[in-house]
Amino acid sequence: MEWYNQPSRWEVRGSSITIQTEPNTDYWRQTSYGFTYDSGHFYYQTQQGNFQAEVQFSGAYQHLYDQAGLMVRVDAENWIKCGIEYLDGVQHISAVVTRVYSDWSIGVALPDNPPSLWLRLKREGDAVEVQYALDGQTYRLLRLAYFPPVDEVQVGLMCAAPQGPGFPVTFTDFRVGSIPTLTEE
Repeated sequence: MEWYNQPSRWEVRGSSITIQTEPNTDYWRQTSYGFTYDSGHFYYQTQQGNFQAEVQFSGAYQHLYDQAGLMVRVDAENWIKCGIEYLDGVQHISAVVTRVYSDWSIGVALPDNPPSLWLRLKREGDAVEVQYALDGQTYRLLRLAYFPPVDEVQVGLMCAAPQGPGFPVTFTDFRVGSIPTLTEE
C-alpha cells in the first residue's frame, strides 16, 4: 500500500491502521464553494479490472466535515469518496462523486453516532456501487455512480479534517478482491 498525502502520525497494528488526520485536509472540486482541495489522507493500492473493497472503521468525529471511509481514484479530477461525514453534530453516511466537479450526496443521518460502520465499494465496468452496514452483515445501497472505465485505479482508505484540528480514525480488516465480469466463466 502507498500514501497520497501521508499524515505525520499513523500506526499499523495487526489488521488495523489508526490514522491521526491533520487539519485543513479535504477532497473537493469547485461545486458551490469555488475551491479545490486534494489534500486528504489516502492509503491505497492499485487495482485493475472489476473488484470489491470492504472495511470497518470508526472515528472520533467532532468537527464539521470530519470524514473517513473508502476512496477510488483515477486522478485529481476523477474519484469517489464515501463513508462518514460529520455534519450538524451528527454522523452522516455520504458519498462524493467527482468527475471534474464534485457531487455530494448525503444518504443517511446516524443520530446515535454508532461506534463503527462497514463499507463495501464494488467497481464493475463503468460503475461503482457503494453499500454500508451498521452491523457488518446487512448492507444497504448508498450510491450507484458512473466511473471512468480505465484499466487501473487506486482504491483504499480516506480520511480528512477540513475545519477541525484533526481526529483519530481506525480502519480494520481492509480487503480488496477481484470479481468476475458477467462475460467471464
